[in-house]
Amino acid sequence: MQVMSAPQRDSARPAGQVWAEAASCFRGWADGDTGETGLHGLVEVMTPVLWHVVRAYRLPTDLAEDVVQTTWLALVRRRDAIEDPVAVGGWLTTTARREAWRVSKAKTRAIPVEDEEIAVRLPRQRSAESVAVDADERDRLWEVVDGLPERCRRLLRIVAFENRPDYQQVAQTLDMPVGSIGPTRSRCLAKLRIALIQTDPEAIS
Repeated sequence: MQVMSAPQRDSARPAGQVWAEAASCFRGWADGDTGETGLHGLVEVMTPVLWHVVRAYRLPTDLAEDVVQTTWLALVRRRDAIEDPVAVGGWLTTTARREAWRVSKAKTRAIPVEDEEIAVRLPRQRSAESVAVDADERDRLWEVVDGLPERCRRLLRIVAFENRPDYQQVAQTLDMPVGSIGPTRSRCLAKLRIALIQTDPEAIS
C-alpha cells in the first residue's frame, strides 16, 4: 500500500468534508474498489490528517512515517471491525494517536513541527491564481501559529484533527488537567486571533 510520506498543502479541506470523503472512500473499498473512490482515495484523504495528528506528539519524521504506516496496516487488518463507514475517520485518528503515544513514550526526545490546518477553507473551484493566494495565506498563518507557545501549538493540532478528541489522552500528552483543556484551547485560539490581527489587520474580519 502506497502511503504519501508527508502531508500535502493543497489537501487542506474543511473537517466535515474530510470525514465525508473518507466515509465515501471506505464504502467504495468495502465494495471492492481499490482506486480513487476506494482504498487509494481513502489514503489520499486521510494521510495528511494522520500526519498532523501524529506529529502533535513531536515525533521525528522517520518515526512519524512508521506510525502512519502502522495505522494503515491496522485498518487493512481490521477493516471488517468498522461497521459504520462514517466512523472510519475517527477510527484512523484514534489508532494513529494511540500508536504515536506508545512510540513517543519510548523516546525521550522528539522535534516539533508546524501545524497545517486550523479552520482553513478552500474554494470549490480554484484558478492557478487562487491556489497561489491560498498557499501564501496558509504559509503566513502557520508562521503565526509557530510563534504561539508550544502547548498551544500541540493542543490546537490535536483538537483540529480529532472529530471527538479523547480529553483524557490529550491531558496525558500535554501533562495538564482534563478540566483545563477547554479553557486552554479557548485562550490559545484567542492568542492566535490576536497574533493574526497584529500581523495583518485585514486577515480577520
